[in-house]
Amino acid sequence: MTTTPEVQSGPTQEVLIVTGMSGAGRSTVAKALEDLDWFVVDNLPPQMLRPLLDLAGHAERDTPRIAAVLDVRGRDFFTELQDLLPSLRDNVRLAVLFLDASDAALVRRFESVRRPHPLQGNGTILDGIMEERTRVKQLREFADQVIDTSELNVHQLTNRVHDMYKTDSTPGVQVTFTSFGFKYGLPSDADMIADVRFLPNPFWVPELRALTGKDQPVADYVFAQNGAAEFVDLWGRMLEVALAGYQRENKRHALIAIGCTGGKHRSVAIVEELARRASALPDVAVNVKHRDLGRE
Repeated sequence: MTTTPEVQSGPTQEVLIVTGMSGAGRSTVAKALEDLDWFVVDNLPPQMLRPLLDLAGHAERDTPRIAAVLDVRGRDFFTELQDLLPSLRDNVRLAVLFLDASDAALVRRFESVRRPHPLQGNGTILDGIMEERTRVKQLREFADQVIDTSELNVHQLTNRVHDMYKTDSTPGVQVTFTSFGFKYGLPSDADMIADVRFLPNPFWVPELRALTGKDQPVADYVFAQNGAAEFVDLWGRMLEVALAGYQRENKRHALIAIGCTGGKHRSVAIVEELARRASALPDVAVNVKHRDLGRE
């Protein structure tokens, strides 16, 4: 009897070390990774990396991807990082992202926030930058990815990280459509608000009054009215343009609110249709809420 040899799988835990020059954008990268559902630990001493990974390995649920932000704030600990990284590659899928920037860009950034460089001591900001470059030279050569942020703003850097580390299931923008009733007040956190009170109210149709916009008879009634289909077509086209722009400008979440008088009939039906159309757009994840449904 012939047996198939067992295939040995490699490490599955994904770990990203984020390091580089002070002022080059580590905090921005950390926030971007958190938005991508990474578990991010900032200013972690290198000696704590292995205990962290052991703890993640014993988690009852699947562990997220882990990102550890390490830099010269760790003082003497940081110098041991280069010796530790090769041994970690045997146990995890390890990658190192190094952030760099020109001396001029780094000086400008430190001066803009009026903070000293962590290594400048009694010297100048540039003295601190030169000392840091000496300390991280070998680590930069060890890195899998290097990003020069000299000409990048925070939005551009965030987009770069998003493109590098997103997965197939990562949406470009998360959109929540919510219906609401004007008589209960406007949603305070809405990015866009539309008023559909220009449509006849199904409330005044006795057989529809007890139903909601989620019921097909109400939806049929709403979309049989003059202007309903045109409204949804125009808003659908506008959202397609806006959501693509949101992704370019690193706006990852949006709340679209559609209101009628009580938030029961017209706004609910319109939200359901707009959400259905938006779900077909690339890199868009859609949630639906009906804020005031059930209040009447």
